[in-house]
Amino acid sequence: MQDEDDLFGAVFGTDEARRRTSGTAWVQAMLDFEAALAAAQADAGLVPEEAARAIAARCRAELFDVPSLATRAADSATPVIALVRDLGELVDPAARAHVHRGATSQDVVDTAAMLLARRLLDPLLADLRAAADECARLAREHRGTTMIGRSLLQQALPTTFGLRCATWLTALDEAAAALVRVRDERLAVQLGGPAGTLSSLGGSGVEVAARLAERLGLAEPVVPWHTDRTRIAELAGALGALGGALGKIAQDVALHAQTEVGELTDGKAGGSSAMPHKRNPVGAVLVTATTRRIPQLAATLLAAMPQEYERAAGGWQAEWEPLTELLRLAATATARTGELLAGLRVHPDRMAANLDLTRGLVMAEAATGPLLAALGRTEAQDLVSEVCRRAVARGTSLRAELLEDQRVRAVLSADEVRAATEPADHLGSAAAFIDRALTAHTERENR
Repeated sequence: MQDEDDLFGAVFGTDEARRRTSGTAWVQAMLDFEAALAAAQADAGLVPEEAARAIAARCRAELFDVPSLATRAADSATPVIALVRDLGELVDPAARAHVHRGATSQDVVDTAAMLLARRLLDPLLADLRAAADECARLAREHRGTTMIGRSLLQQALPTTFGLRCATWLTALDEAAAALVRVRDERLAVQLGGPAGTLSSLGGSGVEVAARLAERLGLAEPVVPWHTDRTRIAELAGALGALGGALGKIAQDVALHAQTEVGELTDGKAGGSSAMPHKRNPVGAVLVTATTRRIPQLAATLLAAMPQEYERAAGGWQAEWEPLTELLRLAATATARTGELLAGLRVHPDRMAANLDLTRGLVMAEAATGPLLAALGRTEAQDLVSEVCRRAVARGTSLRAELLEDQRVRAVLSADEVRAATEPADHLGSAAAFIDRALTAHTERENR
């Protein structure tokens, strides 16, 4: 599917995503509009059924010269005029008069965009469910795998890798729910004619629009939405949020896969052109590179929303490439995230070692708790802070210094000190949160 001169295409697009957003896919979606339009008008008694069948028989992208359509599009700021002309030449003279009847170029392109989005969202959502299932698997398998939690890139408090995966899972599930809503409710047919009135169809405009929507499997809008671009904005927003959720996962994997951290290994590790020893997290890098481009594309679509009067002079046309690229990148990042998660290797031993890197200092908050009742908040915190400084200075552990401090031992027994400094005993509601995420995921899957 990759063009011969497209050096970076395979990096930013799977074959499937590129096929579904190609120029040929756009042309086929536009032709599907033309075929359905003629059929809908035949249903309404405006076009002979034989003419509608003749038009549909020629609405196949392989009958058209896509590069020629692309070149001629610059003459009129739309590929539709050339497309309709070529379609008219392919059908017999009796049907020719009924090609593109009552429609305008924007009707064709907007509806084609909706078809393109729906056709891509179905496999994207399947890949997204697969990625979420991998997160659920990891959350279940590692619900008790203790690791250090980090804030501001510094060690914070103990958590579990299962909870990290449950957080990924919830983000993916919520992104999927938003995309399902857009697919099922907001991808609508466009049919308004030159100025949104369908005047050339007389009093049959609403009926034809309804029949067209039914034939194409798209929502029927209340009114034509030529310059109401909220549908495009919602699609862009949902894809943008998905990109952020996927990018978060890839970034986490890359950080955990650092040599000094070593808690995860990217299953698609690759080498370096200069350093034979390196095993770069290629899977995470591909997802990161792809998702970093998504916000700007979504922003372009949002910036194009204010459009003039009944039909835009540039704003509508500005959407075509960003929308195509956004769909392709989102689908690619989703598929590759599923692969990344499926091949991910987890190293609990490294997680345990990193958790112990400070020799227990991360348990200072937990150690303060049992002292509060006897000493009060200020004195307890000051005491534990002093003990921490002493542990650092001596190169010992927090637990050892607490056990030696007479002020601590006057309040806590040795067993109580050990209990207060055991990371696995201070995970709060981590297990409950994992269960909630898994339950919510199962409920979504069963809907």
